[in-house]
Amino acid sequence: MFHRDSGYDTAYIGSSNLSNAALIDGVEWNVRLSRIATPSLLDRFESTFSTYWNDDPAFEEYLPDVHRDRLDDALRASAAGGTTDRATLSLSNLDVRPYPYQQAMLEELWAERSVHHRTKNLIVAATGTGKTVLAALDYRHLAEGDDQPPRLLFVAHRKEILDQSLRTFREVLGDANFGESWVGGARPERWNQVFASVQSITSYGVDKIPSGHFDIVIIDEFHHAEAATYRKVLGHLQPRELIGLTATPERADGVDVRAFFDGRIATELRLWDALGAQILCPFHYFGIADGTDLSRVTWARGCYDAAQLEQLYMGDDSRVRMVLAAIADKIVSPSSMRALGFCVSVAHAEYMADRFTSAGIRAVAVHGHTNPADRATAIADLRTRNVNVIFSVDVFNEGLDIPDVDTILMLRPTESATIFLQQLGRGLRSRPDKPVLTVLDFVGVQRDEFRWDRRIRSMTGLPRGKIIDAARNRFPYLPSGCRIVLDEQTQASVISNLKNQLAMRWPDMVSELRNIGDVPLSEYLDDTGLTLVDVLKSGKHRGSWAKLRRDAGLINSTPSEIEAHTLKRIKAFAHVDDGLRAHTYRSLLTTSELSYDTLDDQTRLLARMMHFSVWPSGGGYATFDAGLQALRADVTIQRDILDVIDVAFGDARHEAHPLDGSLSHLPLRVHARYSREEALAGLDLASFDFKPSSFMEGVKYVEHLNADALFISLQKTEKSFSPSTMYRDYPISRTLIHWQSQNKTSLRSPTGQRYVNGTSTILVFIRHTTSNELGPNPYTFLGPASLVSHEGERPISITWKLHREMPAEFFNEAKVAAG
Repeated sequence: MFHRDSGYDTAYIGSSNLSNAALIDGVEWNVRLSRIATPSLLDRFESTFSTYWNDDPAFEEYLPDVHRDRLDDALRASAAGGTTDRATLSLSNLDVRPYPYQQAMLEELWAERSVHHRTKNLIVAATGTGKTVLAALDYRHLAEGDDQPPRLLFVAHRKEILDQSLRTFREVLGDANFGESWVGGARPERWNQVFASVQSITSYGVDKIPSGHFDIVIIDEFHHAEAATYRKVLGHLQPRELIGLTATPERADGVDVRAFFDGRIATELRLWDALGAQILCPFHYFGIADGTDLSRVTWARGCYDAAQLEQLYMGDDSRVRMVLAAIADKIVSPSSMRALGFCVSVAHAEYMADRFTSAGIRAVAVHGHTNPADRATAIADLRTRNVNVIFSVDVFNEGLDIPDVDTILMLRPTESATIFLQQLGRGLRSRPDKPVLTVLDFVGVQRDEFRWDRRIRSMTGLPRGKIIDAARNRFPYLPSGCRIVLDEQTQASVISNLKNQLAMRWPDMVSELRNIGDVPLSEYLDDTGLTLVDVLKSGKHRGSWAKLRRDAGLINSTPSEIEAHTLKRIKAFAHVDDGLRAHTYRSLLTTSELSYDTLDDQTRLLARMMHFSVWPSGGGYATFDAGLQALRADVTIQRDILDVIDVAFGDARHEAHPLDGSLSHLPLRVHARYSREEALAGLDLASFDFKPSSFMEGVKYVEHLNADALFISLQKTEKSFSPSTMYRDYPISRTLIHWQSQNKTSLRSPTGQRYVNGTSTILVFIRHTTSNELGPNPYTFLGPASLVSHEGERPISITWKLHREMPAEFFNEAKVAAG
């Protein structure tokens, strides 16, 4: 982008590198934009660039007089294949900082400890995406402020993993002497930070190690933990923190290692984040109709009957011919591909290998009965292209690391989204000579129970409400280099399935609850795989947990007078994500002795926040105490609110921080989410004289606090905003925000003077979009901010600096919303 004093700024956007070949000889697509012709595009270009430049530590300013030698050295090293004549960078000079996706994962992990007090945490990320680096960064965080670093035991099953892990920890900690190996004959002497093989521990005798000796125990490849050797180690040691690392939480034998962690994953590297960070190979996914009808195949315990699938797939060779035709159509050179094919049974795998070999494509079958030597030979032959396809039955769902795999054949319906991702992950390891992974998924007509929405969400990260539109429009927004292509028949089938699943037929939900029984909402959601949105979103004959329980015959009482209206507002508690609010709301609802008039000032504000969440216009009550008594008197409403809060707060993935100074008495917590009603009540504004439902502006001066509250929606649409209110608001970094005042605000106005002179406290509330499936989106409270700079007037363009960094995950999403 070129800035000009005349105002005639220009920008070039395209695929060309700044090289002679790209600009002169290459066939590249570029577009020239100008401030005069396309001002909105230049604004977006500038905001996106500013966001990357100010937040990503990988970008540094280049000053020729300062950095010339460093650049020359790097260019020589690149030309020499990574080597340089200069001295090798010493370990002590390495500065290992988390990537944005890693920072978000770390913050989720830390919240599990600080918010939920969980000391056993599972980290899930694909092979090769930096799980060990994440563990080392977490250890560095845990060690901060301690006179003595925590005693650490890192356990793995292979020497190569342990050697690399020890090296990683040393680099992250900047300490070449950190840790000791306990593998291959090496024995620790200090016993402070030990990297041990499970074999070394068991041969030594885990009972000889005091159970509380190690503060932190990290188990790599935790999907092996079901083995007797691991179970003995886990059963004896009692660390302060247990951390499991795995790419495959669900094993082929049905064991789910989440059971070791109370059924929870502390943090997970999502596929689209890894693809966006270019640490995994892009994929081209083709959904291909195979002509099979699975709608009559028996469905039990969440999956199809394997024997019936086998019979269907092996009944004749027509499906095999269709698979071979698809390979010939989609794969440039089938004779040089390296593919994994996932089958429904041993017989199916052997059948496919036989038919492919007969067709001239070298193939073998590998399954649980294959001896280790033959399995190793098959993998080696795949790497060298002596074999083009390995057909397997679950064997390669986990524990396989073959970066060479460039094709995945999905020859059976995989019901679990987790196992689907594990299978996809077998081919996502990057290689310089592998530009893309090709995935051929052969799709039949599915039963209604099959969850296409989960599969698509696992690949794309799209919100539930946008999946159908994405499928109709052929998935236009995917990570760079990725494609999802559904043939016409598959697209129609998928969209039909999505409509059924996203509508979540109420009778089916009622039937499931009737079978499960009268359980808490959290248990019902865990058992069914549903979400709060499924239960709470509005619609005919639906819209609340109480309605679901009543329809299932679990509530026999007659609905109260206020129930019909009030239950529609229970969804207003679906975002409660800080402990103060969750615990206080519970106390107010369940403690009959509490009267509004006897509450302390902070709890009174929380009571008003809860009141206006239920009744934005006041509900017709004369006092807040009357509203409290009404909620307490209705057991059905009370349980609905409490169950929803339990689920919402249980899913909180960030820490919430109290305000300090003159605002410390307020119940608002920085990084918690609030509805507009809660925010105004929490600022001691909402009352029966000033009802939150009447406030629609984006700014509010709170005179008694001398604070300006900014309510910012990043993603603005013409449907929700008039041309005069389409302000340029976007995050520049995790601490900087570009914001525009109202069009009427001049520099000399009292409001403008407060902004530019810093005479009031600026409080920032931000949301990505205005609405979600439950209604208005809550705002994330980013806390106080101070002026950095300002420009112009009517509106005034201002850069604010937050006093506390916004959460990494929020910033990563905000960049997308604003861009």
